[in-house]
Amino acid sequence: MVAAGIFLSRILGLVRQRAFAHYLGTSAAADAFTAAFRIPNLLQNLFGEGALSASFIPVYAGLVSAKEQEEADRVAGAIGALLALAVSVVVILGVVGSPLLVTIIAPGFAGDKRELTIRLVRILFPGAGLLVISAWCLGVLNSHRRFFLSYAAPVAWNLVIIATLLFFGPRLGLADLAVAAAWGSVAGSLLQVLVQWPTVRRVAPTIHFHFDARTVHVRTVLGNFLPAFVGRGVVQISAFIDALLATLLPTGAVAAMGYAQAIYTMPVSLFGMSVSAAELPAMSGARGTPEEVAAYLRARLDAGLRQVAFLVVPSAMAFLALGHVIASALYQTGEFGEKASIYVWGILAGSAVGLLASTMGRLYASAFYALKDARTPLRFAVLRVLATGAFGWFAALRLPGLLVVGPEWGAAGLTASAGVAGWMEFALLRHRLRGRIGRTGLPPGLLPRLWASAVIGAGLGWAVLDLVPHLHPVPRAALVLGGYGAAYILAAGALGVSEARAALSRVTRRGAGPRS
Repeated sequence: MVAAGIFLSRILGLVRQRAFAHYLGTSAAADAFTAAFRIPNLLQNLFGEGALSASFIPVYAGLVSAKEQEEADRVAGAIGALLALAVSVVVILGVVGSPLLVTIIAPGFAGDKRELTIRLVRILFPGAGLLVISAWCLGVLNSHRRFFLSYAAPVAWNLVIIATLLFFGPRLGLADLAVAAAWGSVAGSLLQVLVQWPTVRRVAPTIHFHFDARTVHVRTVLGNFLPAFVGRGVVQISAFIDALLATLLPTGAVAAMGYAQAIYTMPVSLFGMSVSAAELPAMSGARGTPEEVAAYLRARLDAGLRQVAFLVVPSAMAFLALGHVIASALYQTGEFGEKASIYVWGILAGSAVGLLASTMGRLYASAFYALKDARTPLRFAVLRVLATGAFGWFAALRLPGLLVVGPEWGAAGLTASAGVAGWMEFALLRHRLRGRIGRTGLPPGLLPRLWASAVIGAGLGWAVLDLVPHLHPVPRAALVLGGYGAAYILAAGALGVSEARAALSRVTRRGAGPRS
């Protein structure tokens, strides 16, 4: 259900990005909007899903599992009130301090581009505050196993922005259209909260907002919130380092990274976030002796890791080998041409380096959160940021010159260097967790079989591409990626991957129909 909700919202997100690409392309206004959206988005990521998942959900889900609904609702109300107060203060400071924020985050912007970015930040900040409240709703709903609505709610946000772009796109200039899209984002944020609120009231009818930091459960949430908050902040610093370096690259780099990000975060969200989000409440409710809890966590982790690897490995190979097919099908329209599709492909290929590590790392971090340990992921996140900064500076600003390519390709170096740092963080998380609950991870030999299957699939995909090189990008992508996916499943099944054989078995049973 998590994956279904995320898939629906991500598909609408890609439609939103396609509409954005059609009207704004890789223009200076598109750069300004992408950079501006990153700044208040920090608010959502700091206070929202990440920190709440690490601190609020384990405590609240534990109370719900123990049938202590009234106490659970008291905790939820207190955390909601404290969260709303903190976010309101940060929104005000963000609106007032937007010129300073833009100077820090986008030092490469100047003139009209900088002024537009400041204006957009001021509009977008309140909407990001509303999305934090939406994340609180998500925490309540997930703890009650209401997964679909909470992850499908961003559909409302996407729909409002899409409608704004379609209505104002033919009527406004680029800068004014970016402003209209920003106001659409704020309206969509409010709608995203409103669609969840009735269900929140049904599953938690005794919730009322009040300020209370004295009870033991609220103190536990707050105690875990600080390291989780800092941990998310560290991760966001990593993202902002990339965004800052991208502003020093030629015009179009920031927008292109935004388009690529909408694609490469899809498998992370669909397969990493869905598995880890569904597992966190379950792992948080584990009861028994330390040995029993450890065995339970190992079983859930191992099953989740297999799911993640089976789906993410072909995603990474598709980005590496067929990224131009994906980018052109999604974005090649209006102001977004074939050259831009090739550019986005390069950035996608860089993201393939760390895609598997980032996705599996989410599941390991959820296991630490279920153990009510938010400090260990924080320490490793700090190391990841330091590595990302060092690698990213070299890959973005120095490596293109050494390779004798254009400076714009530093954007691909940014995503690749972030992937290397992601593998470092993943290795540290896995090593430390094994010390807590015992050996866990993918069975030996599984990854080589998955990568081999993906290479076979990519070979077939290129063969199909050679047959239909001039077909419209959308049907061409359907043929190429369809052949790639089918070949991957068949090859993985032939190599003994149980997930592939189960998928083939389901298809075979459906094809056989009912027996007499």
